[in-house]
Amino acid sequence: MALLASLKSLFILQLLMGFVFVVSGLIINFIQLCTCVLWPINRQLYRRINCRLSYSLWSQLVMLLEWWSGTDCTLYTDQATVDMFGKEHVIIILNHNFEIDFLCGWTMCERYGVLGSSKVLAKHELLKVPLIGWTWYFLEIVFCKRRWEEDRDTVFSGLGRLRDYPEFMWFLLYCEGTRFTEKKHQISMQVAESKGLPKLKYHLLPRTKGFTTTLRCLKGTVKAVYDVTLNFKDKQTPTLLGIVNGKKYKADLSVRRFTVEEIPEDEEECANWLHKLYQEKDALQEIYNKEGKFPGPTVIPPRRPWTLLNFLFWATLLLSPLINFACGVVVSGSPLLIIGFTIFLIIASVAIRRLIGVTEVKKTGSSYGDQQAKKQN
Repeated sequence: MALLASLKSLFILQLLMGFVFVVSGLIINFIQLCTCVLWPINRQLYRRINCRLSYSLWSQLVMLLEWWSGTDCTLYTDQATVDMFGKEHVIIILNHNFEIDFLCGWTMCERYGVLGSSKVLAKHELLKVPLIGWTWYFLEIVFCKRRWEEDRDTVFSGLGRLRDYPEFMWFLLYCEGTRFTEKKHQISMQVAESKGLPKLKYHLLPRTKGFTTTLRCLKGTVKAVYDVTLNFKDKQTPTLLGIVNGKKYKADLSVRRFTVEEIPEDEEECANWLHKLYQEKDALQEIYNKEGKFPGPTVIPPRRPWTLLNFLFWATLLLSPLINFACGVVVSGSPLLIIGFTIFLIIASVAIRRLIGVTEVKKTGSSYGDQQAKKQN
């Protein structure tokens, strides 16, 4: 086990995995670009193809969590709720406290067959991120600038197009708007106090506009809302860099299902329902902190082999010519070739580290309510 852990921490192996992810992602993005000719001819065929192309990319990240780091994911929910997974269009409300919360969400999507068709209401800046933003663009992800006056038309039209989506989709919403930090929490609770809303201990005040708008636009398509509260055993603070280094975490997810009929249609009442939901999420976190687990029965969905097989396919396809080329460079003895290949490796390592940096709490997230930060930006 110690030997295996040492191997996983080797930079060269991590660099090779990063190479596979980046190059396969560029290939997938090119194929997605080619599929655009199908949009005016057969929109549903375009969507089905792009669901599978995006699965081929995202499943490589899920593979890191499931097979490389061996992270465990346990659901706290009833069997009736589990039986509905992957069989309906839903909205997922997930707390935004950890760097790898999205990866835990994607893992659940993969295990229930909806990873390729998973959606999110994403900040506009992510559209510029290579691979991630580009893949989301072809998947019809709705991007917003978080200024409602500018976002209104974009959000309504983007969500409206998803009403006839052919694959069951899980639409992920981070209603807090940004990742939790102590500074943001203090600012958020000041806002709650000024509005006469109950204070939260473990969450930021939810931004209701995105939720109420998504629910209204997808009415008749979305059948339920899943409230998901994520935490980690032993007060672990997981990072994507830790996953890349092969560190194992234990994730617990409390899942509650609400039918759309249970949620008020009136926008103000719907917003109040969401505030109440976050008070309940806060209570769940309090229980977890005291008892080390969420209440209710547990379900551990089995890992599927497809993420590992998909990665092995891309690794076999891409690493063979790379290794042959590297050997040729060394054998040639040409200083120019060796220097050029070394520069390529340095650029590749920097690019991969920057992609990892997209998930880091201290480097991402909006300046939630921080007027001074906004002025600096």
